[in-house]
Amino acid sequence: MIKFYQYPKCTTCKKAARFLDEHGVSYESIDIVQHTPTKQEFKELVVKSEVEINKFFNTHGVKYRELGLKDKLKKLSNDEKLELLSSDGMLVKRPLAVSGEKVTLGFNEEQYKDVWL
Repeated sequence: MIKFYQYPKCTTCKKAARFLDEHGVSYESIDIVQHTPTKQEFKELVVKSEVEINKFFNTHGVKYRELGLKDKLKKLSNDEKLELLSSDGMLVKRPLAVSGEKVTLGFNEEQYKDVWL
């Protein structure tokens, strides 16, 4: 089963959930703000996804801008970035879908078809 980390008010998350529902894919919906993955979980997700750690950040989010992360991320170690991601679900690109070795960030219909169907 897919662990589907999402923010309930996020329109992209709603689109992704609707896609999964329409295709009969079962998933466990997890509020990413209430249950943010731990630093260790993010470390594993980065390895599994083979996606560069900076791509895990929600660069369009208010929190990201408030913290001035656009410039700060360049100077932070991966360990510090993992610490940041695990500290606040609003910093994480959503939805984050995970099952076994599969990980997707955000919602792209073609990617969802390839990975989750």
